[in-house]
Amino acid sequence: MLHWQLISPTRSDESNLRNSSDPISQEFQLPDGTVRFDWSSWNSGKALGMQCLTIDTQAMRTVILPMRGMGIWKSWVQGIEFGWQSPVAGPVHPALVPVADPSGIGWLEGFDELLVRCGLLSNGAPDFDSHGKVIHPVHGRIANLPASQLRIEVHPQQGTLDVIGTVIESRFLIYSLELQTRMRFRAGSSTIEIHDTVTNTRSTPGSMQLLYHINLGQGPLESGSKIIAPLKRLAPRDTRAAQGIDVWDRCEGPQSGYSEQVYYAEPLGSDDQWTEAMLCNADESIGYSVLFDQSTLPVVNFWKNTGALQDGYVVGIEPATGFPNTKSFEQQHHRTVPLQGGESQSFRLKLQPHGTKSQVALAKHRIESLQTQPCSIEKQPAPGWSPEAS
Repeated sequence: MLHWQLISPTRSDESNLRNSSDPISQEFQLPDGTVRFDWSSWNSGKALGMQCLTIDTQAMRTVILPMRGMGIWKSWVQGIEFGWQSPVAGPVHPALVPVADPSGIGWLEGFDELLVRCGLLSNGAPDFDSHGKVIHPVHGRIANLPASQLRIEVHPQQGTLDVIGTVIESRFLIYSLELQTRMRFRAGSSTIEIHDTVTNTRSTPGSMQLLYHINLGQGPLESGSKIIAPLKRLAPRDTRAAQGIDVWDRCEGPQSGYSEQVYYAEPLGSDDQWTEAMLCNADESIGYSVLFDQSTLPVVNFWKNTGALQDGYVVGIEPATGFPNTKSFEQQHHRTVPLQGGESQSFRLKLQPHGTKSQVALAKHRIESLQTQPCSIEKQPAPGWSPEAS
């Protein structure tokens, strides 16, 4: 095993990245091909000073953002960009994101990635106390915290390169949660395997939430795109989503003024507890699958935000520990994850882009084989799932 220790690894655009100063690069010849990493910094705009790690497996190039909670900015496969064009034009340095804004939604000023983790103390809608003060901001803090440790491990016998990062979210006297992620890349492969472990590092009990916000724009998303997933039950988040319940799995082209629609679901999975959800384009030639272990990620949320291109044309697939309501609502319905002092919980998923019809067809077949019973589709928000129905 070869090992590199790096500290904290960026955007505006890729050319800016390539022109950054003092890059560190290394290429490895593995049994199935070469894998390369590049460590560099952005030197302008809202990404100024941010470091990033680019992994090239020959089949895929991916940019990881250690300074933004070990998120993934974008991937490129066969000339196709997987990610989305956010109007915030990021990635945005976390120092410029007002997470504690009194509105509770300052987090949105940095929202730009293909994969962003939401958590760890809370992961949903902003929560306010009786005086209107923010208790938990929207989607939590983890996405705007830098990795305190980062290393790369290359395993020549396995043909893999692992990126391992640690991110700590804590407040003295209140809570302390540590995320360690292992993101595995294989030579010649376009799949990213993610194994996250969250630990309550205090001696006293606490709780956590985690949601993987996986966001896809043009490429897999266009008029006629489809969400394909094996589901046991699905319900709209609110009355706005209920308006589109009959076509919840179909996407429109960019539409100015579109108001988001969100659907909550319980997935069906295999005997080993894995399941899969995919977004694919109209002719099923481009797609993106999210495979996840539902033993610790028991729900999946679908976010449709097909507004105008300049406003953020995007659909999200979101495996999670619970629904993205306020933490107080999720606690009331026992969907937060309790952790005793020193206790850990692990989460696993795989990200798999598809650039051909045969790859999309194979994923579709896998998903359809998991649909072993009809999905129960609620026409209105479900009691216990949505505050609007409670």
